[in-house]
Amino acid sequence: MSEAAKPPRPQYRNIHIAQIAGYRMPLAAFVSILHRISGLLMFLLLPFILYLLDQSLLSEMSFDSFRNFASNWFVKLVILALSWAYLHHFCAGLRHLVMDLHIGLDKDSSRKSAAGVLAVSLVLAAAIALKLFGVI
Repeated sequence: MSEAAKPPRPQYRNIHIAQIAGYRMPLAAFVSILHRISGLLMFLLLPFILYLLDQSLLSEMSFDSFRNFASNWFVKLVILALSWAYLHHFCAGLRHLVMDLHIGLDKDSSRKSAAGVLAVSLVLAAAIALKLFGVI
């Protein structure tokens, strides 16, 4: 075939940030992104959590002041976000460990395990939210 008769080769380019809204990511991609976000959230708030733990263990008065601090609705939301981050990171980590054993690598089982991670972490976080806000 001559050079003039060859069809043009397709060009593959990276997706620009403005095109992300039109790109449909699979559920496993969302779980992976949330796994990274939850790990970052836990890492960044770890000094705050350790400081609060240290202050609550000093004396009975410091524990009471910590309890009053934790009764604020905004602090409860932060605690709920950290609880969700831990639960999601843990469940997604288990999913990745199973995938490291070469189990569930095909498209269908990957989608099902990603949906399971989201469902389990959200249901457990909702149960913690009900307990945290005094419904249960």
